[in-house]
Amino acid sequence: MIKQHIAVIGAGIAGLRCATVLQSAGHTVELFDKGRGIGGRLSTRRNDLWQCDHGAQYFTARHPDFILQTEQWLEASVVALWEPLLKVYQDGQWSSPQGTLKRFVGIPGMSAPARAMAQTLSVQTSTTIQSLSPDNSGWRLTSAEHGLLPKHYTKIVFAIPPLQVAAILATHSKKLSAITDSIAMHPCWTVMMQFDAPPAIPFDAAFINTGPLSWVARNSSKPARKGQESWVMHATPDWTLANLEADAKNIGSLLVDAFKQLGGLKPATWSAHRWRYASSDPSISLGSVWDAEAGIGLCGDWLNGGRVEGAWLSGQALAQQIG
Repeated sequence: MIKQHIAVIGAGIAGLRCATVLQSAGHTVELFDKGRGIGGRLSTRRNDLWQCDHGAQYFTARHPDFILQTEQWLEASVVALWEPLLKVYQDGQWSSPQGTLKRFVGIPGMSAPARAMAQTLSVQTSTTIQSLSPDNSGWRLTSAEHGLLPKHYTKIVFAIPPLQVAAILATHSKKLSAITDSIAMHPCWTVMMQFDAPPAIPFDAAFINTGPLSWVARNSSKPARKGQESWVMHATPDWTLANLEADAKNIGSLLVDAFKQLGGLKPATWSAHRWRYASSDPSISLGSVWDAEAGIGLCGDWLNGGRVEGAWLSGQALAQQIG
């Protein structure tokens, strides 16, 4: 096998898993991410007084490979089982969900497993890749922050949302462009709330099927969380799209009002965050896509059902395709 020098764009779970498998196969791998940290939507907002998971709320494990990975994370104490008192709200009625699904969270925050994966990898953050340029030695990358990067790469992996990839791929891979151009991404407004004392609400988390909200959770109910009582809310994709460019303060006020209608109280403080690319439409299950002729591949949760497990499996599948 010829050893490759591979660039992975995006240091979320898919990119990290892909890079891990490729590096284990003997390739030289470098990851780039536009954010200040890693983990993608496995993210936690915090300050000196509170912390709140404002992206992915938990993950599940069904595939044998990911079950094994989750067991390793549990053993390393970067993941714990979360057993919330869970409810479902629809048309003014509360009920309990059926099933015994196990839900896992990173500890002390959702990004913990991503940070554990990155410990043995080369990751450059605050680097927004804007374009690719081919030459006789492979590919060169240009970033918004650093211009043309000095190294050459024989293979490129994109582990970021399709709309962020589409413009870069347009002149390099018709096969991959046809896929990224066919996918729309749904946004999600998220509100993080802090309370001086725990509100008297009879659940730790709830799926909301009526009104602007889709999810409400007591972040403080998760294992190893510290600081001020905190809750998180996610708005529905349709409501978010209708209010996509609204002022974050107004969004926060509107969703706090929706929370109060569910029996909650006005928080001491709150803030809103907009995830522009939260879920894909349509939901597809390609797993990953590899254009061997161009030497470019795609992986991510948007290619594999939208869950954390799907992202991990997508990254693994692409690395196996590259070889």
